[in-house]
Amino acid sequence: MASYVPPGKKEGVVEDAGAQVHRIRITLTSRNVKNLEKVCADLKKGATDKKLNVSGPVRLPTKKLKITTRKAPSGEGTNTWDCFEMRIHKRLIDLHAPSDVVKQITSISIEPGVEVDVTINDR
Repeated sequence: MASYVPPGKKEGVVEDAGAQVHRIRITLTSRNVKNLEKVCADLKKGATDKKLNVSGPVRLPTKKLKITTRKAPSGEGTNTWDCFEMRIHKRLIDLHAPSDVVKQITSISIEPGVEVDVTINDR
């Protein structure tokens, strides 16, 4: 009696557990947009060279951290205020690839001030 073989699969072929394709989300965070965009371009170029399924970079809303403070240290004089702002930019890149290929892609030189977070989903 013949066993069922799903379409696109060959009978008798056993897949490696290490070659399992994962959904990988790379989150990049930085205060400097130029460095962040350079790292995004390098990651995307490396992934497309390996013929991987890539989506992104998705630009998330910029977080603006504001601090408003008085200019006068003693509190005397006219009420003048300083406003300081730090902007945090965030990008998402999604890949469909085996985990060993992702290690090769993320081994690029990362610009200073750019934080990289790699999350693997197996759903």
